[in-house]
Amino acid sequence: MAYYAMRMMEMWLNSNMPHDAIELAGRIVYRADRNINSGHVISYKDVSTDPAKVEVVANWKPPSLLSLSYGASWGLPATTTTSYCRFVDGFTKLATPLHTLVAEGDYVIGGIFPLHFNLKKPDLNSTYRPPPIDCNGHRLYPRAFRWAQTMRLAVEEINQNPVLLPNHTLGYTIFDSCGYPLTGQRAVLSMLNGVSEENSSMCTNASSLLAVIGASGSAQSIVLSRILQPFRIPMISYSSSCTCLSDRQKYPTFFRVIPSDDFQVKAIARMLVHFNWTWVGLLRGDNDYGRFAAKGLLKELQETKVCVAYQEMIPLPYTHQGGLRIMKVMHSSTAKVVVVFAGEGEMTTFLRDYMTQNITGIQWVGSEAFISVSAFSEREYYPYLGGTIGFGTRKGHISRLGDFLQTVNPKRYPDNVLVPVSVCSASCLPGFRKAVRRGEPICCFDCIPCDSGKISNQTNSVDCTICPEDFWSNNDRIACISKKVEYLTFDSLGIALTVMSVVGACFTLAVCGVFFCHRHTAIVRVNNSELSFFILFALTLCFLCCLLFIGKPTYWSCIMRHTAFSITFSLCISCILGKTLVVLAAFTATRPGHNIMKWLGPKQQRTIISSCTLVQVVICAAWLIAVPPFPSRNTQYEHSKIILECSVGSSLAFWCVLGYIGLQACLCFVLAFLARKLPGKFNEAKFITFSMLIFCAVWLAFIPAYISSPGNYADAVESFAILASSFGLLFCLFAPKSYIILLKPEKNTKQHLMGKEKK
Repeated sequence: MAYYAMRMMEMWLNSNMPHDAIELAGRIVYRADRNINSGHVISYKDVSTDPAKVEVVANWKPPSLLSLSYGASWGLPATTTTSYCRFVDGFTKLATPLHTLVAEGDYVIGGIFPLHFNLKKPDLNSTYRPPPIDCNGHRLYPRAFRWAQTMRLAVEEINQNPVLLPNHTLGYTIFDSCGYPLTGQRAVLSMLNGVSEENSSMCTNASSLLAVIGASGSAQSIVLSRILQPFRIPMISYSSSCTCLSDRQKYPTFFRVIPSDDFQVKAIARMLVHFNWTWVGLLRGDNDYGRFAAKGLLKELQETKVCVAYQEMIPLPYTHQGGLRIMKVMHSSTAKVVVVFAGEGEMTTFLRDYMTQNITGIQWVGSEAFISVSAFSEREYYPYLGGTIGFGTRKGHISRLGDFLQTVNPKRYPDNVLVPVSVCSASCLPGFRKAVRRGEPICCFDCIPCDSGKISNQTNSVDCTICPEDFWSNNDRIACISKKVEYLTFDSLGIALTVMSVVGACFTLAVCGVFFCHRHTAIVRVNNSELSFFILFALTLCFLCCLLFIGKPTYWSCIMRHTAFSITFSLCISCILGKTLVVLAAFTATRPGHNIMKWLGPKQQRTIISSCTLVQVVICAAWLIAVPPFPSRNTQYEHSKIILECSVGSSLAFWCVLGYIGLQACLCFVLAFLARKLPGKFNEAKFITFSMLIFCAVWLAFIPAYISSPGNYADAVESFAILASSFGLLFCLFAPKSYIILLKPEKNTKQHLMGKEKK
């Protein structure tokens, strides 16, 4: 990057150098007492030992100064220039230890590189003149050293090229910024003042400083650019990527050869979304670079599902207590992914403490300033930083590398512990919905199962979708399936009802056959055989009408089931009512002066039966004409099912039909009850009374059961009521007679029935 910065400076020189200045002759001159320290011949291709200077170095006398230039320890020229313009009186006395590399020339460019880190904070107690700034530590930063060497190489190329700067030489002054804005500020002021103070007490001529290459960090570049701006001295940075430096109004003289952070912030945000890291920590440096980068990332994440668990700032200057506090937050947080916006200087000191705390399992996502540091790839860092990913600045092209990198995906290696899942809450599986916890970020939520009838077929669904009307959710709540359709079909319940209905009809026909075969016997003739056959015919129809309630409801089955049931039962009760009247009239006619039987002959009996049944037929006809029953789909009683049933159409008509049957039964019961004590060993009024009692009890119990039962169960309840009442009438009215006919034929005489048999 420093090399490209110099190339940019080269183009600037060609376009801005005064024409008359190009004619001047000159070259880079090193002071003899310092130039011999190099011992190297530096060319475009390589660096070799200068044999002529080896002997001089061997005879070099120990320096008399206590403060040595850093350049001496690297075998590099570290001269001072005798041409300067004093900017701040006595300033260079404070900044002298910052000098690293100096070369004279007609025009000078400055270079600021973080050759060392770990600034030793001076004692600023305001009671004495502050001492010179000292970079604490003796370890050279190799990366910055290579940058400085690159700048020197670029200057050499410019001076050796006769086309670029004919008759002119380019010099340089390189300072160590220690990676700290205050140190960089003093370095720039030293460049403006000159590297020493001799004789002059004021500025005698314009500074020969044309531009400054640097600084390495955005925070330093912001400070230095503001200092250089009034002098119209351009500054070209090789690694300051803060988005804030793109503001041409605030920083008109700042240039850089590295992309703005705006691009890598967007890339990091997309990467977090891609890997579904929705719960991350954010670690940044205490400078404008970290501040603006963190702000940009938070802005990019606003429209995503990624939440920041914590945001911590590495203190500057770094303190052990501050670092431990940050590590405590990282250790206690459930976020396993940490995004870093900090440079090598801050992270080096931070990681020294981090590695002592035995914190593992962190997936680091670094910005270019962190991810491109080669020192962090060494063996000692691997247990803690292994697997770190991020975006670096593109530096060149390597064939096939791009295609290979596009195939690398951490998700392909689920056993890799360096790619942890970092979420506040585990993803809600299909069948659940997210419920955000009150007072917590949106990434922290509970997974609530979808309600019945609702589904979610995606991960992390916010809401559950309601199934269509004819569909219902499955047990896992992940798909809508067709609702189960239910009706009284030929299953176990339907088969039981069918068997009972057929058996009842068969019993009735059997009784009818017995009565027909013994129609000339006393017990059949005395009990009005014609009415008995009418009752048996009606009971057969009552048993068989239950079959209309079994099966899928249709328009015709719904009409037939209610009308057939009501008319057949009305016919049956009308016949029993006629029989009751005949029994009551027969015993009343034995009293003197009563001739009631002439009003209850066979024709009158048929008229009574027909009239009573006709009333029910009229009610049913009005019902079918006005609002007939129809098949319906009941989805309200049980939402997971569709119950096919017959809607009565008009509830009033339905209850009128039942009410009329009940009225007939009550009238028959009252008349039979009045005739229960009439003389005779076979008083049929007793059996009629008992049969009507059973009939009324069954239908009174039917009403609440029918109302509270849904769909197919309502049909089953009505069928049971029909069968129970039919069996009750059959056995109460015909079982005693059949018993005498079949098992006690000796009692089947008129004398026995009238109670006049001889003892």
